[in-house]
Amino acid sequence: MFVDLKTEKLYNERLNRYVTAMRNGTPDRIPVRFFYQEAAARYCGATNQLVGCDYNAAFDVTRKMAADMGNDAVMLNAIWSNYGVAKAASWRYLAVPGVDINIESVNQFSEPDNEGDAFLRFDEYDEFTADPTAFLFNKWLSRATTRVRPIGGAVDFDHNLALIAGAMAYADYMHAFGPAAHKLKYEAGVVSANSGMIKAPLDILADKFRGFVNVCVEATENPGKVRAACEALMPHIVANALAAADPDKNVPITIWAHRGCVPFISPKIFDDIFWPTLKPVFEEIVRQGHQILFYGEGNWERHYDSLLELPEGSIIYHLDKGDQALAAKKLKPKFALSGGVSYDVLARGAPGDVRQHLKELFAAVKGDGGYILDATALMLSDIKPENIRAAVDYTLEHGAYSQSSPAPANAPVPAPAPAPAPIATGARPPHVCRPWDVESASYKHLSGDVGLVRAQWEQADAAAYNYLWTTVLW
Repeated sequence: MFVDLKTEKLYNERLNRYVTAMRNGTPDRIPVRFFYQEAAARYCGATNQLVGCDYNAAFDVTRKMAADMGNDAVMLNAIWSNYGVAKAASWRYLAVPGVDINIESVNQFSEPDNEGDAFLRFDEYDEFTADPTAFLFNKWLSRATTRVRPIGGAVDFDHNLALIAGAMAYADYMHAFGPAAHKLKYEAGVVSANSGMIKAPLDILADKFRGFVNVCVEATENPGKVRAACEALMPHIVANALAAADPDKNVPITIWAHRGCVPFISPKIFDDIFWPTLKPVFEEIVRQGHQILFYGEGNWERHYDSLLELPEGSIIYHLDKGDQALAAKKLKPKFALSGGVSYDVLARGAPGDVRQHLKELFAAVKGDGGYILDATALMLSDIKPENIRAAVDYTLEHGAYSQSSPAPANAPVPAPAPAPAPIATGARPPHVCRPWDVESASYKHLSGDVGLVRAQWEQADAAAYNYLWTTVLW
């Protein structure tokens, strides 16, 4: 329940404004949707260490800055505060301020940088492709952590502790999202900007299995193996995204598209591997009635024609690098835009610089709606709060539209036509680790309401699946 009628009214106005813009309609004004990372800690006088270690503190500072600045929407967990989960499970690849790196830094991810450290070895591609979930349990988990022992290794106290404490810490973290989202909506009146996330299969293969350099070499020299591995990831990406998606289908699922564009990969790798294994993921999510926030990190201009293959209204394209006017010309007839507010201006400029920058930006992208205000990138602790205030004030003054065409909050997203080909689920489908027929084979007196027994087993089994796959896909 909302704290008062004023907050309820404010929330409903913000939700309608945000959804209308994402559907490429014309709201009353440009919605404000800044994704605050450590910028929120700076604003609230908190340290990067605090928000990197304590996810409740991260939720709190994000909510406070969003409410104070007048955000229409905000990402609840842009600050990656997984210290407890990472250390309990003994992850190798997350470094936390004041723990693994300088206290003034921000959380950092690393990836394998040589064959010996890779979580997936080159000669294991076929094994991974045949059954990715089994590979996670059999090999990936022990390699991505420091305390979990490999199968056949000597199990000890630290191994057992990492398995139990890691799963418990993960459960605690996931359970914290509900109360935090409740406070954001019912106390602050701010919309949770997204729900659910994906990465491209090729990005996941690089981030969490092989490392970027290895993947680039292998995509050139052994493209068939790389593409097959990416195809094996597809059903699990879709399943993870839909499991966390907004049931009301108002706010989008986000893709963090960080190294799929030229020049990170060649046009050939994009055309032969990256896009053919990502486009079907998009199509299935859209078929289920959800929009996708395409958070294009880098310059995606070379790939605009590929994005235009997607159904109308299916994505919101987020501007990072590139010509803003070109993005508006090419994409806005079909998709809404967000972003484009220069990170450099917000971090190193003055309020006057912000206002001049927004004047130029609005001339390119404001149009007749279909635009959401945001910075080009997630906002770290070098962002100046006074520049955020200047951006919001300028938007309130100059971001209004003379006429609006509000869409209902649950406006359906157009479905693709014709329907996309189904994504193969592989030998072990999503949300399954130990199949029911394997589990139940050892039961001595299975009788009565077998459906009840099976449902409870599959629920518990899916929790184990979600723990490992969420860890991989995030």
